[in-house]
Amino acid sequence: MCFKKIIIFFVFLFITQSLSAQTLLDSVSLSQQKVYKNLTAALQNPDSVFIFDLSKKKLKEIPKEIFRLKNLQILNLSHNRIKELPAEINLLSNLQKLNLSNNDLKQLPRTIGDLNNLTFLGLNRNLIEALPAEMGKLKNLEVLEMWDNELSVVPDELRGMYSLRQWELRGILFTELEQQRIKSLLPDAQIYFSPSCNCKD
Repeated sequence: MCFKKIIIFFVFLFITQSLSAQTLLDSVSLSQQKVYKNLTAALQNPDSVFIFDLSKKKLKEIPKEIFRLKNLQILNLSHNRIKELPAEINLLSNLQKLNLSNNDLKQLPRTIGDLNNLTFLGLNRNLIEALPAEMGKLKNLEVLEMWDNELSVVPDELRGMYSLRQWELRGILFTELEQQRIKSLLPDAQIYFSPSCNCKD
């Protein structure tokens, strides 16, 4: 009897995971989805919201209600005044594209590494000084845009982002030695640097 219960449990777990995987839309399907730009409208039917654009809203923080949009796959929060990305960002486990460019972020939560489906992360023109080692868990990340930040620490664990094709780091001063180290972490990625600062470590 106990053995049957175990089998039933694993069958249920498999079906649940399969259904979860099916909720991800491809680029063609996503292009056909409605782009929500109003939180009130989005919350009227949260399960049907796949694309949410809150760019240029002068936001100082991310509305907690966004984390109720469980099927969200594209989130644009660029051109705001956001200073912190809440740890709850990992509740949006279906996110494929997250744009946080042109904000006031200084750091990222470790839970950013839980966004397993993320393929694009936009962080241009922020104040980010370091990246959490947990970002190395972003196995599906293909594009990471970070030009014009204050980055000084690039953890070795980022070599785990083995799907990365493009990493934009222009506008950040690195020594030539540090540039070479970063390149060695992700040899298959195209990494863009400004000329090295030729300064001492």
